[in-house]
Amino acid sequence: MKYKRILLKLSGESLMGSQQYGIDNARVLQYAKEIKAVKEKGVEVAVVIGGGNIFRGLSAEKSGMDRAQADYMGMLATVINSMALQNALETIGVYTRLQSAIKMEQICEPYVRRRAIRHLEKGRVVIFGAGTGNPYFTTDSAAALRAIEIKADVVLKGTRVDGIYTADPEKDPSATKFDSLSFQEVYAKDLSVMDMTAFTLCDENNLPIIVFDMDKGGNLMKLIDGENIGTLVK
Repeated sequence: MKYKRILLKLSGESLMGSQQYGIDNARVLQYAKEIKAVKEKGVEVAVVIGGGNIFRGLSAEKSGMDRAQADYMGMLATVINSMALQNALETIGVYTRLQSAIKMEQICEPYVRRRAIRHLEKGRVVIFGAGTGNPYFTTDSAAALRAIEIKADVVLKGTRVDGIYTADPEKDPSATKFDSLSFQEVYAKDLSVMDMTAFTLCDENNLPIIVFDMDKGGNLMKLIDGENIGTLVK
């Protein structure tokens, strides 16, 4: 295996599947099966999920809501998504732990770095909910931060496109895909990979990022096997 410990970042929107909002259980189960397959290869897996399929803090702020309040609501949305993935994983026999940056003792553990690492060492999938626990930070930032804290080998950002392009491929058919980039090239070309806080965290801690299409079955396993899937930023 190319990577021993990974941090998988999923967007909340990806959980909608073909729906307009909410959670598509079939899509969540698909992701769970992909995660189970790589875990059975001996890879330690941690996951961070966004909450945009339920609530977007930035959109709420634009409509007049207080930004901090909106962000806390978004954090709660990520916990709902995390619980959905936890349920799907446990349905197919994968032991999991859900850790939240906001205390919710009845449904998940509080985030404790050493405990999270111990769960990973014991072969459990660890899902990190509620972002960083602070407003004004995105789940991209939470993914970068948690990956650094648990000493992950790579951040795998699962999206609905198969990498980083010169422009949005869904809007510009002439956009071309990059196979690999340096952090400096991303800055210079002003490409959108993660939000700048998250991206800078990865850059300063020499943590590579791979952007890939999570919806295509088998892609996660191909990455773990070392195949050139998506776009690598290093």
